[in-house]
Amino acid sequence: MAKMKAAVFVEPGRIVLDEKPIPDIGPLDALIRITTTTICGTDVHILKGEYPVAKGLTIGHEPVGVIEKLGSAVTGFHEGQRVIAGAITPSGHSNACLCGYHSQDGAGTKHGWKPIGGWKFGNTIDGCQAEFVCVPDALVNLSPVPDALTDEQVLMCPDIMSTGFVGAENGDIRIGDSVVVFAQGPIGLCATAGAKLKGATTIITVDGVSERLAVSRKLGADFTIDFKKVNPVEEIMRITDGRGVDVAIEALGTQSTFEAALRVLRPGGTLSSLGVYSTDLTIPLGAFAAGLGDHKIVTALCPGGKERMRRLMGVIASGRVDLTSLVTHRYKLDDIEKAYDLFSHQRDGVLKVAITP
Repeated sequence: MAKMKAAVFVEPGRIVLDEKPIPDIGPLDALIRITTTTICGTDVHILKGEYPVAKGLTIGHEPVGVIEKLGSAVTGFHEGQRVIAGAITPSGHSNACLCGYHSQDGAGTKHGWKPIGGWKFGNTIDGCQAEFVCVPDALVNLSPVPDALTDEQVLMCPDIMSTGFVGAENGDIRIGDSVVVFAQGPIGLCATAGAKLKGATTIITVDGVSERLAVSRKLGADFTIDFKKVNPVEEIMRITDGRGVDVAIEALGTQSTFEAALRVLRPGGTLSSLGVYSTDLTIPLGAFAAGLGDHKIVTALCPGGKERMRRLMGVIASGRVDLTSLVTHRYKLDDIEKAYDLFSHQRDGVLKVAITP
C-alpha cells in the first residue's frame, strides 16, 4: 500500500511526523495532493490536550492543493486542477445545511444537526498536514483557485479569513459603526479587515504585541491599544466618549477578553465571539445589565463550502484585502515538528506558518 508523510496526534504534548497509507476515496470524494497548508491555533489546542481527538489522527484543516484523483460521482473538476477546500466540509444535504448552518452539519444523525459537525478535517477524519488528503463531498467543498492567485494568497481562505470575516458578519456591522476586536492573532486580524470591509469607521484593536497592532493598522484599525500599557476597557470607553462600541469581536477565547468585550458594549450592541474556550465562562452582572440591556451574544464556527471559498478568493483577487503578510514563517512538511514548536510557543513574531512538501 502506498504511503505518505503526515503530522499525527500521538498524545497530549506530541504531534509527530509519521507515515500513513495514502487515503482511499469514495464516489463522492476527491484525493488532493497538498501543495501548501498551515498550522492553526485550534491545532495547538489539540496538541495541548485541550480539545480531544483520536490518537493516530492526521491534524490540520487548511488545504491548498491539486486534484490527484476524483471519485466516480464527482463532475465538473479534473485531475491536476488547483483547488482549496474549507476547514469546514459540510455534506450539503443535512437539516442543518439546508437551514444555512453548514458548520453544524449533522449528516447521518436522526435530526440532521450536530454541534460543530461540519469540522471534519483533523477532528473526526484525517486532516491536511500531510502529502495527501481525502476531501469528502467534493462537489460541495472543492473550489478552483484562479490562476492569478498564489498558494499563499489563498492560504488564509479555508479557515482564518473565513472565521475572522464571520466575526464581522455576525456583528451585523453597519456603515459608520464603532467596532473593537480583542486579540490580533491571525483570526483577529482578519476580523479587523472584515470590519473595515463591512463599513465600520471607528475600528479599535487590542493586543499585547506591538508588531500585531502595527499589522492591524495596515488592515484597517483606527486606534490600537496595548493592554500591557493601559486598561483596555477604560481606553475604549474614553475613545467612544463613554458610549461604548456598537460591536465587540472576541477573537481569543478567554474569560478576560470575553468579559472586556461585554463591558465595552453599548446597550443593544452585539458581542461576536470567535474564540475557542477551554473553560466555563462567567457573565458579569453589571456589564450584562442584569439581562436587560438588549445585548446580543453571537457565536460562530468558520463557514465552509465551495461558495464561501469562491467569495473569499474573490475578495483576495479584487485587491481589497491582502493577507500575505500574515505568513511570517515557512517550513517543509519534514520539519513540521519544528514548526509546531515555534507556533505553539509564539516565538519570533510568528503569525502563520506555510507548510509545503
